[in-house]
Amino acid sequence: MKITSKGQVTIPQAVREKAGMHPNSEVEFEVRDNGDVLIRAVVPKANAVRAAFAQVRGSANAAQFKNMGTDEFMAFLRG
Repeated sequence: MKITSKGQVTIPQAVREKAGMHPNSEVEFEVRDNGDVLIRAVVPKANAVRAAFAQVRGSANAAQFKNMGTDEFMAFLRG
C-alpha cells in the first residue's frame, strides 16, 4: 500500500468494518515509542438529542407513537 503525494492512504474495507469505521467518522492516531502507528475510530459522545433519537429509531410505527402528532413527538424527543 502506498501513501499518496497528499499523505493519504486507503484503509481496506475489511479493516474499516472490523474497526467500526464508517464514512465521515473520525479517527485518531497514536505513534508508539517503537515507531508503530495505531489508528482507532473515535466514538462520538452521545448528547441528549442523539440519545432520544437512538431510543426511538425504527419505532415510528410503534403503538406508543401511533396517535402522536409531530409537535407531540418532537416534545417527546426533546424531553
